[in-house]
Amino acid sequence: MDSPLWRKKSLENILREKDIQVTGTHLRRSLSVRDLTAFGIAAIVGAGIFSTIGNAAANGGPAISVLFIFTAVACGFSALCYAEFASKIPVSGSAYTYAYFSLGEIIAWIIGWDLLLEYAIGNIACAISWSDYFTEFIKGFGWHFPDYLSMDYFSASRAHRLIMHSTDISHFSDQVLNANKAWLAAPSIGPIKIIADIPALFIVALITYITFIGIKESRTVNNIMVGLKLLVIFGVIVTGSFYVHPENWSPFAPQGVAGVLKGVSAVFFAFIGFDAISTTAEECRNPSRDLPRSIFYALAICTVLYVLISLVLTGMVHYSELGVGDPLAFVFKKIGLDWVGGIIAFSALIAMAGVILVFGLGQPRIWMSMSRDGLLPKAFSKIHPKYKTPSFATIVTGIVVAVPALFMNLTEVTDLTSIGTLFAFIVVCGGLLVLQGKKTESKGLYTVPYINGKYIVPLMVIGITAVNVIFNGNYWVDFASNREANVLYTIAEKIPMAVFILSCLFMAWKSYTRNYSLIPVLGFLSCMFLMTKLGHTNWLRFFIWLTIGLVVYFSFSRKNSKLNLKTHDIQEQ
Repeated sequence: MDSPLWRKKSLENILREKDIQVTGTHLRRSLSVRDLTAFGIAAIVGAGIFSTIGNAAANGGPAISVLFIFTAVACGFSALCYAEFASKIPVSGSAYTYAYFSLGEIIAWIIGWDLLLEYAIGNIACAISWSDYFTEFIKGFGWHFPDYLSMDYFSASRAHRLIMHSTDISHFSDQVLNANKAWLAAPSIGPIKIIADIPALFIVALITYITFIGIKESRTVNNIMVGLKLLVIFGVIVTGSFYVHPENWSPFAPQGVAGVLKGVSAVFFAFIGFDAISTTAEECRNPSRDLPRSIFYALAICTVLYVLISLVLTGMVHYSELGVGDPLAFVFKKIGLDWVGGIIAFSALIAMAGVILVFGLGQPRIWMSMSRDGLLPKAFSKIHPKYKTPSFATIVTGIVVAVPALFMNLTEVTDLTSIGTLFAFIVVCGGLLVLQGKKTESKGLYTVPYINGKYIVPLMVIGITAVNVIFNGNYWVDFASNREANVLYTIAEKIPMAVFILSCLFMAWKSYTRNYSLIPVLGFLSCMFLMTKLGHTNWLRFFIWLTIGLVVYFSFSRKNSKLNLKTHDIQEQ
């Protein structure tokens, strides 16, 4: 296209420019396929398995294990697309770089801006979870960390207002009561209460230091942490299997499909980490070979772990009791094995620190890639002469995560991370479809197996539409008539599913006319479907974030883009 918004980077330019650093130095290549797989496991096995899996199981029952499989399959389609891009474009930047090559600058900017949200919010969530486990862990030694210094301001304020306006506090959960106590105990500066999550700040600062001083140090720390938490998880599965009561698995899906799908955000949050592997491409020994392998290995290993853990948890206790923040520790305390709960709490600290480490590595490298292209200030692509890391970007990443972690709430950030990641997966799948039929060098590189979707996709869409009409007929009648009191809310609530249906029709048409490859189409549509289950509120927040990003793009990035400057130089000549 002629518009500068859609200008693309050639593969030759991408591979050449990655070696031109502001400081004249390079990232250090030291990661093997084992190290990359460990990074993937570290990013995937974190808050999902130690925290959010509990609420998902409380809603969906034992059938949450099926949701893990479905989500893994949806991620698997996207992982195949990631693997092809990672093999052909072995540079940092992940989905941002892939979009710049396949879809153009404006889409690359949008996905880059999206990834900044995804990584930052994901790390904030893990820092908050780490803080919760840390305070519970030290309680086992008789040490008590002040509540007002280990929770966010808004949770404490909300709990205090709820209790102040209630005549009966007996129905409030312990979490709300403790938050109110924190509010009452907190010191004040004038009318402002001093409430902040100090442990969350501490762990982000520590991990930022490790990622700053080098990739080798980060790799060593990560491999140790992954080994420890896999050992603990394996022990939990084996030990817990002796206490499983099969009757707890009946009913398998107590709230039906709707109940299972309530856990989409929590379950998908568990799988977002595999795309972080591709951000380390320039530090891999053989990225074209090792990146695809490590993506598949990490996804397969973690899927098996999640399914087994979900079955053990729902088999040990009734699913309705699992709506807690530390489900693994809870079930063992429930059966009298408190010492196992202590080990799990320690393992959770290791697991979530590992997630923060991998995301803390990924985000600066995306900023670095965007800076190289002129879309962010030059400082973000500065490589430290001694440590060979993107130093300025790493420090900024630490600040961007640490400060919000002091004040934000876990539930809010989990949903935002999931919708951002799903959007990134959709862009990667769409990028591969755009490249379909174009000749690229692929000898010895991984490519997604081609299955012609000419007839399969339209038939599949007809089936999806029929099922939707049968099970959601009233849904669309209400959408058309708007008979509910709050019309705007009703319309907003229906928009995500309407977008999904339109996407299905579009993909059916393109598949029939362009012989689209089936696997990227399945990745695109399955991720779009999962997005519909995250609620219109999260869609709105995500849209606001992208709108802010477009303001930044048109005010700074567009005119400073290296492709734009290169075009001007050619015109002047």
